[in-house]
Amino acid sequence: MPLALLALAIGAFGIGTTEFVIMGLLPEVAADFQVSIPTAGFLVTGYALGVVLGAPLMTVLGTRVTRKRMLMLLMGLFVIGNVVSAVAPAFGVMLAGRVIASLAHGAFFGIGSVVAADLVAPQKKAGAIAMMFTGLTVANVVGVPLGTYIGQNVGWRTTFFIVAALGVVGLLGVARLVPEQPKAEGVRLRHELAAFRNVQVLLAMAMTVLGFGGVFAAITYITPMMTEIAGYSASSVTWLLVLFGLGMVGGNLLGGKFADRHLMPMLYVSLGALAAVLAVFTLTAHNKIAAAVTIVLIGGLGFATVPPLQKRVLDQAAGAPTLASAVNIGAFNLGNALSAWLGGLVIAAGLGYTAPNWVGAVLAASALVLAVLSGLLERRTGAHSRRVAGHIPEPVAVAEAGR
Repeated sequence: MPLALLALAIGAFGIGTTEFVIMGLLPEVAADFQVSIPTAGFLVTGYALGVVLGAPLMTVLGTRVTRKRMLMLLMGLFVIGNVVSAVAPAFGVMLAGRVIASLAHGAFFGIGSVVAADLVAPQKKAGAIAMMFTGLTVANVVGVPLGTYIGQNVGWRTTFFIVAALGVVGLLGVARLVPEQPKAEGVRLRHELAAFRNVQVLLAMAMTVLGFGGVFAAITYITPMMTEIAGYSASSVTWLLVLFGLGMVGGNLLGGKFADRHLMPMLYVSLGALAAVLAVFTLTAHNKIAAAVTIVLIGGLGFATVPPLQKRVLDQAAGAPTLASAVNIGAFNLGNALSAWLGGLVIAAGLGYTAPNWVGAVLAASALVLAVLSGLLERRTGAHSRRVAGHIPEPVAVAEAGR
């Protein structure tokens, strides 16, 4: 794999760390700014909304510059946002810093996916995308726990200064290692927008929302589920999330490897297994060991869908894939927000802390239905194209051959 993928992975590591580390530092931030925990939670919500809106916005703004230049600008924006958060004198300023940093998130992964895929041979594209996303998954294993520990013991501002420094390293890595890729000739914004008229692109994005949403339906409420149902102590949740992160790392790499060989079968298997494991989690959540194993599986199966879904969008939007790729990253965060909301509804309805697992199972199963539909449409379209290309219907061709 090219060293350029290392630079992209470092940037992804920093972005993944800043996205999730705030969840472990909410009490410290709330106490410092003298706001409630729910109010401090806007730092999570604001970031997610910034990703959804920033992905298409920043990609469109970057259509006039090369992809390498845009990646450097995005990492610069990411650094600025985290520095603003680190020095914020008031809660509103920190919220602004979070939003600034989030604007870089979707576009970085979207454009980075296109760059990573272009760096390797066609049969290795999904693996290259997975290599970039490894930075995001490793962030959940190393960056988030370490950042949380530093924030709780040294100060949360130190954590955000360190994340900003990671952004600087990522910026320098992109500048030094990522090659210049000439802009595609004749590709304009209208061509990028035209990709959204392709039903296969829309189906892939819907699979992203529902499939990865299934993961976060369960993981969003993992703390009360594990402490109230499984019997873990609150301090053990950090290590359970590390296990979830390890599952993400493994699933991401396996998803990239097998998606390069059999993309749609990989989606069928991972989404189907994810739906089943989420449903079973309503039972295994009552046992410590079984719950821990299930959490690893959810992380692995959930992230096994990421490289194939991202590659699916790139394949179906070939010729002008950048905007579609970035919007699909926003779709992951939209799925997170949707599933967290639905999970909260079933808990509020009195169905218990394991009820979000059923929500996740239904969402993942819905994504599987869309994947099967997408595959059927692709086969039907392919068969039609082959008949048209032959100029004569297959039965006629056979009869002519017999003569």
